[in-house]
Amino acid sequence: MALAAIVVAACSGGGQEELQQWMKEETKDFRGRIPPLPKVKPYEPVAYDAAGIVDPFNQRKMAVEAKQQGGTGLRPDLDRAKEPLEAYPLESIKFVGSLTKNRQTHAIVSVDGALQQVRAGNYMGQNFGVITKISETEMSLRELVQDPSGDWVERTSTLQLQAKEGK
Repeated sequence: MALAAIVVAACSGGGQEELQQWMKEETKDFRGRIPPLPKVKPYEPVAYDAAGIVDPFNQRKMAVEAKQQGGTGLRPDLDRAKEPLEAYPLESIKFVGSLTKNRQTHAIVSVDGALQQVRAGNYMGQNFGVITKISETEMSLRELVQDPSGDWVERTSTLQLQAKEGK
């Protein structure tokens, strides 16, 4: 054991002095170069006096602005009670049949496996879609969607009669 301790002690001391000398020689010309901080301009406050300015969130002002900018003036009726089929996206609603009752054509639609009866004037889909026409083969809807500028525009969608699965 004593021999092992002497061997370990002999290996640890040699060569480090030479390494430390080499490090001093290599790093003697190194100096940290930190660029100076940029000058900070002093803050200059600007007075804001809104007493004589029209409120930008006034509803009448916004309506006038929309007319001047060529807005369509279309808006969905957000105060109206929502119908059950407005909770589903139009893509998930299937037109599976039609029937005529009291000279009025009704459509049969399938949503989540349940059948619902609708007629012209009913709302469905998540884009404020109102049913405008029902025929034996298709159902037409008028939807209100926002364009990139934020204006409401009408879009026509149709649901085609779905063939029975398995045939």
